[in-house]
Amino acid sequence: MDISHTTPHDFPRTAIVTGSDSGIGRATAIALAEMGCDVGITWHTDEHGAQVTADKVRAAGRHAHICRLDLRILPQAANVIDELAELLGGVDVLVNNAGTGTATPLLDIDYDTWREVFAVNVDGAFFVLQRAARRMVAAGRGGRIVNITSVHEHQPRVGAAPYCATKGALGLLTKTAALELAEHHITVNAVAPGEVATPMTGQADIDVHNQHRAGVPLGRPADAREIAAVVAFLCSAAASYVTGASWTVDGGMLQMGPMAGSHLQIEDWRRG
Repeated sequence: MDISHTTPHDFPRTAIVTGSDSGIGRATAIALAEMGCDVGITWHTDEHGAQVTADKVRAAGRHAHICRLDLRILPQAANVIDELAELLGGVDVLVNNAGTGTATPLLDIDYDTWREVFAVNVDGAFFVLQRAARRMVAAGRGGRIVNITSVHEHQPRVGAAPYCATKGALGLLTKTAALELAEHHITVNAVAPGEVATPMTGQADIDVHNQHRAGVPLGRPADAREIAAVVAFLCSAAASYVTGASWTVDGGMLQMGPMAGSHLQIEDWRRG
């Protein structure tokens, strides 16, 4: 790609990645550092994990700063974005990765659980995005925002009603933000992973190529670095004309809908 006519905002130098103490967030922080970004790292319960991420960012030759972020405490939790932006000297990239979910059946979900998932995945993501976008607009250099959603932004899953609802909401927030922020040269996209080998799925530090998934065309879960590579692309000069899109990174999982539905012989799927 000829990028000789790109503008300075096409070359980000500072990034904030929420929930970057492990998994997709850590892999993304490292990928952005390797792309030349100093990185702000947030954690909720795993401070040691955040320190490990910071060490890996520094090993890539970039600066790293760490702050705790609790998206259940709103709207003040978003102050962390300003704190990290001050430490970094700005924010060119925001990756909204922090999230939570539940495996509770619809009829058994209590109000507090429902609200907590929405607070973190939608309310928190909104306030973080808004705070970073205000900084980007004020700086006048454009920017990149990537929201980590899920294949369940697009398709439902039994036993995950609040998770699916919030990821769908975040997907439409992505599209609306893309429209409103385009005049400021800020692109906003979503990355929608399928199954990923992370601590969240109980698969940390495994070789995904040794895992078999009959219902996934590529036959395995993703490595977090495969998700991070797509995020890094969307934050690069090569993706300067991409905005308002949702990039599914799922090994072909979503393509299996009608195939799986017409070929399943047992009803285990009803139990999630």
